[in-house]
Amino acid sequence: MPQHFYGHGKLLITGEYLVLDGALALAIPTQKGQKLTVSETTTPGITWEGLKESGEVWFTFHLNYKMFEQTQAANSENPEVRLLQILLAAQKLNPDFLKDQPNLKVTTQLEFNQKWGLGSSSTLIFMLAQWAEVDPYRLLELTFGGSGYDIACAGNDSPILYQITDGVPKVFQTNFYPEFSDQLFFVYLNKKQNSREAIANYRKQPEERKKEAIQKISGITETLLTTDSIFSFNALIDTHERIIASVLNIPTVKQQLFPDFKGSIKSLGAWGGDFILATGGADAQEYFSAKGYTTILSFEEMIFKG
Repeated sequence: MPQHFYGHGKLLITGEYLVLDGALALAIPTQKGQKLTVSETTTPGITWEGLKESGEVWFTFHLNYKMFEQTQAANSENPEVRLLQILLAAQKLNPDFLKDQPNLKVTTQLEFNQKWGLGSSSTLIFMLAQWAEVDPYRLLELTFGGSGYDIACAGNDSPILYQITDGVPKVFQTNFYPEFSDQLFFVYLNKKQNSREAIANYRKQPEERKKEAIQKISGITETLLTTDSIFSFNALIDTHERIIASVLNIPTVKQQLFPDFKGSIKSLGAWGGDFILATGGADAQEYFSAKGYTTILSFEEMIFKG
């Protein structure tokens, strides 16, 4: 019988970058995620097919088990090599995984555009960890790295508070569906951001600046959950943006791209690409459409509600 696995996409509402160093972050699983199906086949090795959200084939690989014996270059950007590295990392964590070298057909099916930055990699790591019966955070550590909040989103059906304490991820389910959610929407910036490069830049920043910011951002995360007005919400995310801009020593996305926008704008995850959170009504959405940003999703459309 085929095996089926699923992981939700992710959005980091608060705590970007600083979540790596212990800040309390609010993260939300998205409605759309990724599926993985494993079935037996007669073709030797592992035939791997990745499908876009449209059902169109994104990539196809064939991995023979001799490849598993070869040493692969670290951090390769070649998708086939990266996939093999992940499987090898899973084997390292569970030596029984693929031990008998079965003939398999593996299919992944994205539900969102792979350029959106909603977690094509994190959902894959989460699903492969389930298949291999290993700790997804350990598998992430051995492969892509990062804070792990996206792994937590992949396996949760509600918003979460996420914090790394003494190197251990802590996940707490929470509620985040504000009364003013009709004033919240998400805009794709027409650019996929490289998270690893963004994190590398963050790591270069002064430690003292980060420590002070962690306390402030954790406080904003807690306050955001109890905010009952769009005005307070705007003030909080504006402050959040200023703090992260100070840590990274770069302008906010509103300063760079949308200085005349009347509402508030919050970067999500790695700054400079993927989605932003913006506030306002229909006229606010029209502002972005007029500037060529046509992928706009409402809070209702984006967020998984369980």
